[in-house]
Amino acid sequence: MAVELTRPLPAAPRPARAGLAWQRLPLLALGLIALVLGLSGGLARLGLGAPVPAAAGAQGPLMLLGFFGVLIALERAVAFGALWGYAAPLLAGAGGAALLLGGPAPALFAAAACGLLLITTWLWARQPEPHAALLVAAAASQLLGSLGWALGLPVAAVLPAWLGFLVLTIAAERLELSRLRPRGPAAQAAFWLLAGACALGCGAALFAAAWALPLLGASLLGLALWLLRHDIARHTVRTAGLTRYVALCLLSGYAWLALAGALIARYGLPAGTLVYDAALHALLLGFVFAMVFGHAPLIGPALLRIRLPFHPSQYLPLVLLHASLALRLAGDAAEEQALRQAGAWGSVAAIALFIALLIWRATRPKP
Repeated sequence: MAVELTRPLPAAPRPARAGLAWQRLPLLALGLIALVLGLSGGLARLGLGAPVPAAAGAQGPLMLLGFFGVLIALERAVAFGALWGYAAPLLAGAGGAALLLGGPAPALFAAAACGLLLITTWLWARQPEPHAALLVAAAASQLLGSLGWALGLPVAAVLPAWLGFLVLTIAAERLELSRLRPRGPAAQAAFWLLAGACALGCGAALFAAAWALPLLGASLLGLALWLLRHDIARHTVRTAGLTRYVALCLLSGYAWLALAGALIARYGLPAGTLVYDAALHALLLGFVFAMVFGHAPLIGPALLRIRLPFHPSQYLPLVLLHASLALRLAGDAAEEQALRQAGAWGSVAAIALFIALLIWRATRPKP
């Protein structure tokens, strides 16, 4: 998330290859480094210290463009199949490094976003499905925000476009995976109306339109309710094993998306305030990372050609993620810094535990 937080689109047939895809590990490592630095920066912003002090001022771009930008671009490059497609995740990884080393990070991220848009458009041309078109819109939203930042707009102005990139990407994935479940014309029209409103709100926020954030928030709330009503996870949650786990990740994430949308619709995203903290973390931790937790068992094998057998221990980081986020938002509501700090540590622990369990499951001997 999963940010592409989705399965790669079908690539042209090619001979099957066995074994770990070692050549992709360095690119994935660039994204994971950005994730670690972004989480460290988040702790520093709460007065908890950070190994790299500069990360505190670059937390948003590190997470949204350095981590999710690399991950999503890498997935698309795998689906694309051509060597030059890997330039997009490489540029995104370089942008993360440049953030801390004083290089031209905005320009590198804009170049990475441009590459991602080119690849995604080509994949759409090869598979002209509605969900693929929405992936193009998501990539365009990332490019719009990154170009705005490269041209001198503050992060607060381009943040909605980056958020839209992740939300529209996830919505496209769910549209694809739920397409076998019939929906009426009204439900289909509602989805595209909400997705269009989300894209419009993200674009208008770049120009500080007064109606942009209320529209964006309302569209996020609407998408959350639509997904809760129409996603196939409503039915697969009644099964068992990995299928049930993925469904619980999705449904719990949609609840956080609804809360984030409601907060943004009502209050906007006033930087530096407690409502900003609550809305942003409900969206990124509660929704986006829940999607990452749910989709990793599908993405990992496609990216690295590894086995990720399901184990019930996967529920531990999911429960910890939601519990710690609830604690942080309780601290926001009560203006209690200690609760916010405890919630932040819990969220970092949940993500670290999730990654550790992924490594354990990928490396343990076959039964």
